[in-house]
Amino acid sequence: MTQKILLTGGLGYIGSHTYVELIAAGYDVVIVDNLSNSKLSVCDRLAKITGQETSFIQADILDRSALSQIFAKDAFDAVIHFAGLKAVGESVEKPLDYMQVNVTGLVNILQEMQTANVNALVFSSSATVYDVSNVSPLKEGMPTGYTNPYGYTKLVCEQILAQATHANPELKTGILRYFNPAGAHSSGLIGEDPRDIPNNLMPYISRVASGEYEFVRIWGDDYPTPDGTGVRDYIHVDDLATGHVSSLHALLDKGESHLVNLGRGQGYSVMDVLNAYSRACGRELPHQILPRRAGDIAQMYADVEQAKQVLGFEVCRDMDAMCATSWNWINTGAKDG
Repeated sequence: MTQKILLTGGLGYIGSHTYVELIAAGYDVVIVDNLSNSKLSVCDRLAKITGQETSFIQADILDRSALSQIFAKDAFDAVIHFAGLKAVGESVEKPLDYMQVNVTGLVNILQEMQTANVNALVFSSSATVYDVSNVSPLKEGMPTGYTNPYGYTKLVCEQILAQATHANPELKTGILRYFNPAGAHSSGLIGEDPRDIPNNLMPYISRVASGEYEFVRIWGDDYPTPDGTGVRDYIHVDDLATGHVSSLHALLDKGESHLVNLGRGQGYSVMDVLNAYSRACGRELPHQILPRRAGDIAQMYADVEQAKQVLGFEVCRDMDAMCATSWNWINTGAKDG
């Protein structure tokens, strides 16, 4: 019998790619999204990629009545929870919004799961929960902390899940700490499409490549790294999506809760990313070196052994693939639809 999955925030960047991998793995998936940071047209794009109609419900996870109806209508085997706010800078300006959506939203999901006797949840967490004093590679057992409200909400959510599983041994959770998702689906039909000025490096570079911005801003070139620019761990969004399917398998087939990093386990500098994108678009992209930003650290990348051992998960795509698929997504024009 086909297992049914509720995918919150499923029309967003990571959610849409995960939907594709779930369908390919044989799951029946229902997407719930409030369209606050996504587009309805993604449904049609997903249908083109998967060859089947997209099951979508427009609803907000803060609306308990709507959630109750969704859980009452379908018997779900598991939930993958993406829906939430994710911009670090915005979280500093609007901390209460982030508490309400990210924390209350998760509690709402867990309460509806409890009522419906759904006992498997894959949760979208973040590497921002690691204390900044840790030295890379970052391992799951290292001290946690936060430097902004967004990171705080992710850490609180992890703690809520720990308390919930302690209270209900039948509840199994997969907590996935992301590093830096990048790239797009090979079809060019779905990819990263931030509505405002991008917070992340690659979408900003892509807008320089497309001519929307004049140059790439590099914040500091005097870090103790090979080329002086900051080093981060980037993972192709399709690899990240596959990691969610691996997590779901572990929950449903083995009944094992887990907390793992999802990254490549390799650091790329800002200049590495810029040079790779220049290769992808076929021209050298202009950049300017600016002073370091307060709070930035020299390098941050994952230890990925836990994901290999617990989930059997390993990445398949490198930085050139991330940049090539990103540029393909930009060139198709699908993001403007």
